Amino acid sequence: MINFSYDADGYDPMDPMGNITIRWDVTTSTEVNHQIRVSIFNYQLFRHVEQPGWKLSWDWHGKEVIWQMWGAETTEQGDCSAIKGDTPPHCCLKEPVILDLLPGAPYNKQVTNCCKGGVLTSLTQDPEKYVSSFEMSIGSALNDGSEPRMPENFTLGIPGYTCGVAIKIPPTKFHEDQGRRQTQAVATWDVICSYSQFRASSSPACCVSLSAFYSETIVPCSVCSCGCQGQRSAAQCMKRGEVPPVLQLGHNEPPTPILECTRHMCPIQVHWHVKQSYREYWRVKMTIRNLNLVRNYSQWNLVVLHPNLRSITQVFSFDYMPLDQYGDINDTGMFYGIKYYNDMLLQAGRSGVVQSELLLHKDAGIFTFNEGWMFPRKISFNGYECVLPSPDKYPMLPNISQFLAPSIPTIIVFSFCLILTIF
Repeated sequence: MINFSYDADGYDPMDPMGNITIRWDVTTSTEVNHQIRVSIFNYQLFRHVEQPGWKLSWDWHGKEVIWQMWGAETTEQGDCSAIKGDTPPHCCLKEPVILDLLPGAPYNKQVTNCCKGGVLTSLTQDPEKYVSSFEMSIGSALNDGSEPRMPENFTLGIPGYTCGVAIKIPPTKFHEDQGRRQTQAVATWDVICSYSQFRASSSPACCVSLSAFYSETIVPCSVCSCGCQGQRSAAQCMKRGEVPPVLQLGHNEPPTPILECTRHMCPIQVHWHVKQSYREYWRVKMTIRNLNLVRNYSQWNLVVLHPNLRSITQVFSFDYMPLDQYGDINDTGMFYGIKYYNDMLLQAGRSGVVQSELLLHKDAGIFTFNEGWMFPRKISFNGYECVLPSPDKYPMLPNISQFLAPSIPTIIVFSFCLILTIF
């Protein structure tokens, strides 16, 4: 019996089964050579792998070498001087580091699902691009008849991910000739990698501010939600009007964040505004603001936990998909940009904002304006959980003890009286 253990800080209740799985398929095998197909599956519902992408690595048990690769490449060849032959191996390192090829790689180097620069979309947002694959020919550097063995200590090279041991599973089956023929691998192993936001970053990456039509109070992001100005661990920030420095980008590394100076020092701010109340519906406006001066967010997503999402009626300007992870409990949904319209959240500035409005039905027996019920329980951006304000700071209802949504006739009478007052 196999016992699976997960770190408590790696468990995400909004995506309890999410993980990245590395699959190692031995497609053909001889005494001295194995043909291997490695696939990386992103089985997470909303967390994706962004640029600079995955950077896969492992430890060989013995003197294994990679003779050839297709769909990927190692960062270094290593010392292959001890191996004689007309063609040197692709890599002789005991701990090779593998990168996905970039789009536009030579055709004879490509394989199915390769060449995306290591970027993987989430399973929900774009199910056609959640897997990356490459192939390689491996063997032993010693001409003693020893066979290559399954490596160990896999890492993805992405902050926050920890990979377990390789587990042998039933061989993968492949389909050929448009599905008319089925073949299978000689042997297959899975390596499961789990994510922990705590391990990815010691500080949050986004925060939430709140407001409502019935209150003049705007609850800002909490002070120092993602860091404090001047702290050594905080990101560099620029005041309005200052020109950011010219960045020298490292090879295959993301730029160091430079933020607009704020009290909360978060790269992303989400604002939830309770906009209107009707007899049977209520309306919310969501605004996502990018405060990072040197980064765009492609294929961003926002995951919201709120009990009234089960009765969402219409979403404007965003795409929406419910995330039903606990049977009939439909209280979590993912919002993301419409392709070619607003699926790119640009860097800080006038264009660094995307907005949407939601129309929700008032469910009898549960809807209320009391005690902050209309505000979200959790919000995450690109898989990073955002910092919510303290509940005791939420916008308060007016002094009227029983606050009811105005009926349509009441709105009409009020509007008519307002017109008479103006004129």
